Amino acid sequence: MKASTDANPSAEPRARARTAVVASADGSFRHRLNETLTGLRWRVDEVCGGAEAWAVAAHSIPEALIVDSWLPDIELQEFVRDFTLNFPQVELLTTNPHHGLLSQRAVRSPYRQELLYALRACQDVDTASANAAPAMAIEDAVPCTTAGAGKGHALAMELPAEVSVPLDDTAMNAQTVPSSAMQKIAASDRLPGLIGWSQCMLEVSRRIRLVAPRITPVLIEGPTGSGKELVAEGLHRLSNRSRKPLVAINCAAIPEALLEAELFGHTRGAFTGAVQGRTGRIEAADGGTLFLDEIGEMPLALQSKLLRFVESGELQRVGDNERVKVDVRILAATHQPLSEQARSGHFRPDLYYRLAVFLIHTPALKEHLEDLPLLVNHFLGQMGREMPVKQITAEAMARLMAHEWPGNVRELEHVLERAAILAGDASTITAREIDFGVVAS
Repeated sequence: MKASTDANPSAEPRARARTAVVASADGSFRHRLNETLTGLRWRVDEVCGGAEAWAVAAHSIPEALIVDSWLPDIELQEFVRDFTLNFPQVELLTTNPHHGLLSQRAVRSPYRQELLYALRACQDVDTASANAAPAMAIEDAVPCTTAGAGKGHALAMELPAEVSVPLDDTAMNAQTVPSSAMQKIAASDRLPGLIGWSQCMLEVSRRIRLVAPRITPVLIEGPTGSGKELVAEGLHRLSNRSRKPLVAINCAAIPEALLEAELFGHTRGAFTGAVQGRTGRIEAADGGTLFLDEIGEMPLALQSKLLRFVESGELQRVGDNERVKVDVRILAATHQPLSEQARSGHFRPDLYYRLAVFLIHTPALKEHLEDLPLLVNHFLGQMGREMPVKQITAEAMARLMAHEWPGNVRELEHVLERAAILAGDASTITAREIDFGVVAS
């Protein structure tokens, strides 16, 4: 006689384990959501930011990821877009009342209503405690189109999912590394917006994450076109000063006679043409980050005044006798060997040691050519916002791989833009259109 399952409860099939990751800087929000989902037979992993959520998902892909309206270590829209590209099978929900994210994803968890119920339960608690606070908007998170992070840099946004380049499978699959390979990589160190999986680029990402939360001065060294400005942007975005301004100044682009006034500000009548007073770039960055690009081009006389500010935190406007206290974190960048310049007397050694407390090196493109196919894919995708997306042949890619790239990633972007123009209405870029700027006789 067949045993009855009613008489033996242990014979009942167990419900499939459902896992969710909750990413929020708010511990009470995570705890409330964890309690509600646990009561619905979910297993919940709580994480504080986007990097931890990425690492947990890479180790064991969850059923769902719930992201709060703000992440402390990365911009929310950037994280949402990159996560959905790499983990399209994960249901992703966010509670963001500001960005107005609209649902465009076909994938839905069969337990989606439980997730929405848990979110609304947390909303009710928040609303009650805030005494009729505005209702929380619970929306599906989708990849958001954002402007490119800059021209010619290795630290750039990921490409649209529909872009494809006819390369070998190994090269293109690196764009969405499977979780088995992710387990072998320091996934918690990699910036989601970083294109490429070469060791030197992972090291850049790791160093950014290590030093970003501190106020330590950082010197970014690397050849022209290798992404120094984007490293500075990443350091600021992941810092506690991210809500304050990031003020950049190129020390090589401003005439020496005006650079001091541009940095420190000036009073009315301080010099010929100063018809009114002006706040300098340093003061404008108060509470935030000051980025001194091409610091090696700063005149020695001005280096002395900058050193006094770095040591005291006080500045004196041109033409003014009063000192102003300013709180900034200083990032500097150079394509020159600044340590050698300090030894030779072309740069003040005392200022160098003040700025170079922590070093980050942005590698030349020839040092991570294995990332070139992904960069090509990214730039072609960017161009696809203004024209039909073009593909590239294997022969054209071979020409790109064989080039020395003295202009680094910036040169790669320009070569691809030139090739897209030369290709005209054709949908494919061939080796014939790959022109490195050498004019034929």
